[in-house]
Amino acid sequence: MNVRISHTASAQKFLEDASGLLNEGGNPRAKALIYRILRDSVNIIEDLEVTPQEFWKAVNYLNELGARQEAGLLVAGLGLEHYLDLLMDAEDAQAGKSGGTPRTIEGPLYVAGAPLSNGEARLDDGVDPGVVLFMQGQVKNTDGKPLAGAVVDVWHANTGGTYSYFDASQSEFNLRRRIVTDAEGRYRFRSIVPSGYGCPPDGPTQQLLDQLGRHGQRPAHIHFFISADDHRHLTTQINLDGDKYLHDDFAYATRDELIAKITFSDDQRRAREHGVSGRFAEIEFDFTLQSSAQPDEQHRNERVRALES
Repeated sequence: MNVRISHTASAQKFLEDASGLLNEGGNPRAKALIYRILRDSVNIIEDLEVTPQEFWKAVNYLNELGARQEAGLLVAGLGLEHYLDLLMDAEDAQAGKSGGTPRTIEGPLYVAGAPLSNGEARLDDGVDPGVVLFMQGQVKNTDGKPLAGAVVDVWHANTGGTYSYFDASQSEFNLRRRIVTDAEGRYRFRSIVPSGYGCPPDGPTQQLLDQLGRHGQRPAHIHFFISADDHRHLTTQINLDGDKYLHDDFAYATRDELIAKITFSDDQRRAREHGVSGRFAEIEFDFTLQSSAQPDEQHRNERVRALES
C-alpha cells in the first residue's frame, strides 16, 4: 500500500525547515534549490515506493561516485550535460542569436594552462606510435571574416583513449595546446589520431549504465575552446567520421555539423612534404564565432577544472 505524507502541512514545514527557508541566514538561491531537490526527492520516494534498502544503496552509490571522481562522467552519460546545450540553444533561438559553429559538451577532462604558440603547434610528445595527424583550419566570424589572434585551445585522448594529467604515464600537457591564429585566422597542428574510449568498466558510471542497458563508449573526438575578442566563447568538439560510435555516443555529443572528415594517406611524397614517413591523416575544419559585446559571453562558463585557479 502506497502511503503518502508529503502533501501534509507538517511535512511541508519539515522540508522548508530542512532547506533553511524558515531562517534568515544562508544563501537564498541555495535554499530554493535545496528545497526543490528535497521536495522532488520525497515525491520520488513516495511515487515509486522507494524502499529503505534502495535509498541507502543510492546513498552508497553517491559515495562511490565521488571517491572515483566520476560525477562529471555520469552527468555526461545521463545526457544532462547535453541537455544544458539544448537549453542554451533554445535560449539563443528565442533571443535571435544564430549562426556559428554549434556548441557541444566540454566533458570532465580539460586541463588549464597548456603551452601557447603562434599559428601552429605539435601536440604529441612522440611517445605514442599512433598515426600522425595534421589538422588545420580557419577561425572566422559569421560574416566570413578571418579572426586573427583568436585562441584555439585543443585537447584529445591518446591511442589508448586516455588523457594527460589524468593518466600519469603521459608527459605534462601531452596532446594539449593553445594556438593563436595567424593574420588570416588560421591554425594548424601536428598530433596523432585519437582513439575513442569507454567508461572504466569497474566504475560507478558504467555500473549504472549497465542497469539501464546502455554502453559507455565514445567515438574518437577532439575537444576545443575557441575564443576571440568581442566574440562569444565556443565550447565544442569534433567527432571523427567513420567511427563505430559516431552516432551512438554515450555522452550525446555528436552533432552533424561537428562531424569531421578524416583522410588517411600512404602517399610518401606528400608524407615527406609534411616531414614524416609512413601513413598519416589529415583533417581540415573551420570554426565560426558569433560576435558579442557582452563580457560574460566572451569567456567560458565557470566550473572546477584541473589547474585552473
